[in-house]
Amino acid sequence: MSMDDVSGRPSNAPLPASLPLLASFVAAVFLSALLLFAVQPMFARMVLPRFGGSPAVWSVAMVFFQSMLLAGYAYAHYLMRVRLPVAVIGIHLALMAVAGLTLPLSLAEGWSDPQGVRTEFWLLGLFAVSIGLPFFALSANNPLLQAWFARAGHRDSKDPYFLYAASNIGSFLALLSYPVLMEPLLTLREQGLWWSGGYWLLFAAIAWCGVLALRARAGWAAFGGEAAQTPAPNWRVIGRWMFLAAVPSGLLVAVTAHISTDVAAAPLLWVVPLSLYLLTWVLVFQSKPLLPHRWMMAAQPFAIAGLVGLLALELSQALWLTLSGHLIAFFVIAMAAHGELARLRPPADRLTGFYLSLSAGGMIGGLFAGLIAPQMFSWVAEYPILIALACLCRPVPEGALAVWKRPLWLAAGLVAAAAVLLPALAFEWTPGEETIAAVPYVVLGIAVASMLLETHPLAFALAIALALAIVRLYPVNEESPETVRSFFGVHKIYDTSDYEYRILMHGTTVHGAQKLDDEGELPKGRPEPLAYYHSKSAMAQVINAVRKRKSGPLRVGVVGLGSGSLACYVEPKDNWTFFEIDPAVAEIARQRFSFVQGCAPDVKMVIGDGRLTLTKEPDGAFDLLIVDAYSSDAIPVHLATREAMALYKSKTAPDGAILLHISNRHLALASVVAGIAAANGLKTWINDGSEEEDEDHEYKYSSEVAAIAAAPEAIGELAGSKAWVATEPAPGERVWTDDYSNILNALIKRYR
Repeated sequence: MSMDDVSGRPSNAPLPASLPLLASFVAAVFLSALLLFAVQPMFARMVLPRFGGSPAVWSVAMVFFQSMLLAGYAYAHYLMRVRLPVAVIGIHLALMAVAGLTLPLSLAEGWSDPQGVRTEFWLLGLFAVSIGLPFFALSANNPLLQAWFARAGHRDSKDPYFLYAASNIGSFLALLSYPVLMEPLLTLREQGLWWSGGYWLLFAAIAWCGVLALRARAGWAAFGGEAAQTPAPNWRVIGRWMFLAAVPSGLLVAVTAHISTDVAAAPLLWVVPLSLYLLTWVLVFQSKPLLPHRWMMAAQPFAIAGLVGLLALELSQALWLTLSGHLIAFFVIAMAAHGELARLRPPADRLTGFYLSLSAGGMIGGLFAGLIAPQMFSWVAEYPILIALACLCRPVPEGALAVWKRPLWLAAGLVAAAAVLLPALAFEWTPGEETIAAVPYVVLGIAVASMLLETHPLAFALAIALALAIVRLYPVNEESPETVRSFFGVHKIYDTSDYEYRILMHGTTVHGAQKLDDEGELPKGRPEPLAYYHSKSAMAQVINAVRKRKSGPLRVGVVGLGSGSLACYVEPKDNWTFFEIDPAVAEIARQRFSFVQGCAPDVKMVIGDGRLTLTKEPDGAFDLLIVDAYSSDAIPVHLATREAMALYKSKTAPDGAILLHISNRHLALASVVAGIAAANGLKTWINDGSEEEDEDHEYKYSSEVAAIAAAPEAIGELAGSKAWVATEPAPGERVWTDDYSNILNALIKRYR
């Protein structure tokens, strides 16, 4: 009996087109994807407060989700080898039921601070015990439902990949709706309850799909016979699949970390790149793609060139230009790679193996960008490296491997590399030691991947040239930064070209500056605070006003250390405590700047998240509590909630004051702070810095600061100053809580 498709029917037998069957599978796939991707920003948002709002939380979360996706796809692949259809469906429904017993979603109990454990691995463990089983069960649904549909005897069974598009539409809508609808309208607890209800609805939908699939016994029998199967793909084909999946996956993690560092570690900026990533899967698996693959391949080199330009220019002030540039380029690169995967997809009988390869590649890319690269490099090298590797996502022409034997192609590669390297040497380029060390690995990786994956030599030549060009953007000379990378970000320390100032930067924001002596060294004695902490700054005004009101030694708590500038406001008999989440910052403040050593060498430092460590302090411990813990322009949302303000209030004396540094290029936070203060019976005065005179040439900056207290007397003479404006909460604006925040609204208000 001849077969012309994988359904097992004779070629002359028409396949039925059952609308209820098709609708049932589409609905189940759609709902499964909706739940799978809604839970990712939701649960990461639950975890954020334990890690100071670090953008790295999302990077590690992506590694976990991709790893579990691989595990789910592997489970689906091997489950479909079971010959008994009832067993296949029964086993998966049992898994879904057991996973459902762990709901509703919550952080696992017994997981305190990661004392003595690497933060990344502790975080992976927390995700595993809290959400691992439900996420694993959901991860398997997409390939399983497609495999069941391929056996269900429908007219479209021989090419069930359109269900993958339905899956990614559900994922896409889930991610877009989270920051726009779920996060602004529902608390985390309410989100968890709605999600749990959706899970059990999905359970019923999958059970019904299983019943429909069991009716088509002939389809299952056809897949069980080895003769009906197409030849297995070789290792080179599988490697190509994995590579094409790995590059966009790694870029997803890298571009998300890059853009979220300067705004907020919040679902709003997490889900946009992930939504675009999923949208590419939707588009490429359409029968008639809206954006033809040849268009995307033509646009890919321009997208890569655009990213190199954006990395070189660092347009930190032009937020919308920067965000749109990175996201559009990422979208084009992902479309090109995923379009190749759609073009190379196998017949339906190899479907689960194909998805397993894609998932493995996705995990490898995420693992590199989220866990391996941060340990290997002190700067964000993974982003430009992945951009270089994107050059290898070009289509493989016929006989490309044989072309390597032609000297002309090898010469072309060398000329392309020299075209970038020689001008760099001519201009006395002096790359830093770590940058030099990275070049051989990048070039070697590109060469090996190119040969193994049979990529066209021109793509290889372009990739090498691009890698060298990117490295050229990170020279290390007397003005370039020393970088220190930790779980909480990349810190840059550099001396200005005239050796007059030393600067500390996090992302694109100056976090400290110190004037050097005539020899370009740290000065002896008591240095002068600069940046946002100079003697005329709003922060200095509050410290001086509280000191004048108390007429005696101060008890001060400071959440956020930076370069340690505020240590120079410590006076004899004062009792100051600094709370700093990042041990690397504490090391920088003591070793690379002299504010702490020169002004308060014995000051108390507590390492850990500000909220968690503050809870251990006695109530009423401080006359003044200063919260200055923002990383770059990103805000740790959990430090700007009603519950956080309640904690600050409890740790401050009844006549004390709370000082929040809220300078931000992208978010309007004054009304947020006024709201959380009013919710705790406190008053707010805002100094927006307009009365200060910027002296940028001396690294003295104006700042926006909120002074908060129970009564005007707590901030003394400032309460009557025109620079300090009593501020009420915005009418109708919802108060931020640990369960609720609205980054989108703060972003819109800043740019309105």
